[in-house]
Amino acid sequence: MIIVSVALQVPLRKTFDYSAGKNDLEKLKPGVRVYVPFGKQKHKVGILVETKNSSQIAREKIKPISSVLDETPVLSEAELKMVHWSADYYQHPIGEVLFNALPVSLRQGKEAKIVNPVLWQLTKQGAVYNSELLKTAPKQRAILEFLLSKAAPVTAENIREKFSTPLPVLQALEKKCLIEKTVSVSQESKAIDDNVSLNDDQIFACDSIAKSIGRHQVFLLDGVTGSGKTEVYIELIKKVVKSGKQVLILSPEIGLTPQLIERIQNRVSARMAVLHSGLSSSERMQAWLQARNGTADIILGTRSAIWTPLLKPGLFIVDEEHDVSYKQQDGFKYSARDLAIIRSSFTSCPVILGSATPSMESLNNVEARKYHLLRLDKRAGSAEQADIEIIDLRNKAMEGAFSQVMLSAIEKELSHRKQVLLFLNRRGYAPAFMCHHCGWIAKCDRCESNMTFHKSRGILSCHHCGRQESSRRNCPGCEMNDFIEIGHGTERLSETLTKCFPKAKILRIDRDSTRRKGSMEDMLDLIKAGDADILIGTQMLAKGHHFPALTLVGIVDIDGGLCSTDFRASERMAQLFVQVSGRAGREKSQGKVLLQTHFPDHPLLNSLIKKGYRSFADELLKERKLTVLPPFSFLALFRSEGIKQESQLKFLEKVRNLLKTDNQQFQIYGPYPAPIEKRAGKIRMQLLVMSESRSILNKILKKNTAAIEGLPETRKIRWSLDIDPQDMM
Repeated sequence: MIIVSVALQVPLRKTFDYSAGKNDLEKLKPGVRVYVPFGKQKHKVGILVETKNSSQIAREKIKPISSVLDETPVLSEAELKMVHWSADYYQHPIGEVLFNALPVSLRQGKEAKIVNPVLWQLTKQGAVYNSELLKTAPKQRAILEFLLSKAAPVTAENIREKFSTPLPVLQALEKKCLIEKTVSVSQESKAIDDNVSLNDDQIFACDSIAKSIGRHQVFLLDGVTGSGKTEVYIELIKKVVKSGKQVLILSPEIGLTPQLIERIQNRVSARMAVLHSGLSSSERMQAWLQARNGTADIILGTRSAIWTPLLKPGLFIVDEEHDVSYKQQDGFKYSARDLAIIRSSFTSCPVILGSATPSMESLNNVEARKYHLLRLDKRAGSAEQADIEIIDLRNKAMEGAFSQVMLSAIEKELSHRKQVLLFLNRRGYAPAFMCHHCGWIAKCDRCESNMTFHKSRGILSCHHCGRQESSRRNCPGCEMNDFIEIGHGTERLSETLTKCFPKAKILRIDRDSTRRKGSMEDMLDLIKAGDADILIGTQMLAKGHHFPALTLVGIVDIDGGLCSTDFRASERMAQLFVQVSGRAGREKSQGKVLLQTHFPDHPLLNSLIKKGYRSFADELLKERKLTVLPPFSFLALFRSEGIKQESQLKFLEKVRNLLKTDNQQFQIYGPYPAPIEKRAGKIRMQLLVMSESRSILNKILKKNTAAIEGLPETRKIRWSLDIDPQDMM
């Protein structure tokens, strides 16, 4: 009897033993998928972890596997090594980590088979067709004109990203013999713009990193906004692809990927695969398989793309490395940035961490000589850093959320036919909806937090749990119909600016306005074409975008970052400020940044504005060192949630007692209620463990996790463990 250990997608920190016949011996390699009986399920997908000769389970109780799904492993030895490391470091069940590394289609047992993408191209008739004749079919006309603007066939995926419901429209155009399907075995982009010259700092950075290709080295590319970090990436991508190896690029936001894809495709002749949550399951699997078999030279994606297998890894790039989006907050809580560093060490590749506002952890690793620092201190071309001015809001007359100084500056830029960006990291119309008669405020019953008013849709929405309800006609407290909106969101800013500048073209970009697929790309095209005068946006517009005509950035309100109880709030406030400020004056025109605040004398704010981010970061690192906060200590956060607080309190106290028996060098804080105590109808509590030694912390957690998992209270509550937590709320 051959015994195989199989990992299953279940929340248990163990593998399961099954038997296999000798006929399957050649296929039984770590990383292959198998069907196994489990509980009431006859065919549950599992992943073989190892084969062995014995088991602790009695032989007669060991069930046989049903079948082997793969001829070859879906995950290589190097990728399995990273999965095992991740499960061990993040103290998470190996089965859930393994299945997290696979596309949904493979988790469901579907065949790991590459299907050549379907492309659409114009017929001879379509190439000369007058699109004006499709006036009564605007969607058909739009797609036809889109294909006319392209010199080559376009994938169905690209068309779907740009247009909301393309399939019936494509079929209608096909029936009219204006377009036709074709199949491409390889989609290789052809460089059309490769005449960019690098400055001395960029050349030095490229040369330094190029020397490390073939061995592990972490580079922190610290470049001011607009300094041309992407150009450094592109030069190195060309070198790596030319050498026959692959590049994995991580981007923090889906909204940034189309722009990055376009820039790379215009500059590099290579085959690219894209992975992000906006794609269908089949599209993600095809991109995943192309990366695994080496068909794709460049793989670009968001956080989960870190698990993409690579046949010939040559370089890893983490753009905007400071971004909190790289940390998975639900389920398996991992950091894609940190895993990129680990993975590059396993595969002997360099990794680039790029940012204008590096995280405190990365800067501290530079000081400890774990990372090599490369700086880009000047903006590319002739662009200069924007001038920054603080607007003191105290005792000032306001027009909505805007001071007269801000409105005058907007008017001046518009008169010069320049673009203006107004930043407020709060979507909706108003963050509070109150009865003017009795003072009742609309709150979410499931979260005990204020509901945000969305005027355009006539709803109240909880931004914590997603609950929605219609805006009320009568107050439940006094039955009066006299409501007022308190505070400002992006929707209300748009309303105010429409009144002040009725002739201006105003574009609002936030999660609400970009729900439709392809809408973000459409808006970015409008901005670049000059069809927008005033841009209103949340952090979706704060980073990575290049708008040549944008000269003024107005920051409406970031005071919350100066008053938060989260020790990371000031760091994130500074990063957001620098990133959004960097959108101004990126070409020939001088940029200007106006910051509205009620705290003009705040020391952190003045340090940031007068001395810059690097000086601010140095001061913050000194403060963190004195208070022994990360990166000078390491955290693990036990979270629990349930209907009753008593069960959670009992569970977390038992966890505390288990950990305390080790008498090691660490501190335990709690149990205590989470800062947002109630969310989605559940009470939430926390227990924080902190140590100045990462190894001691991991050792104690690993030793006690099995005992914690076996506590009887775990049947009544949900609990999780977050290693290196980024969100303490």
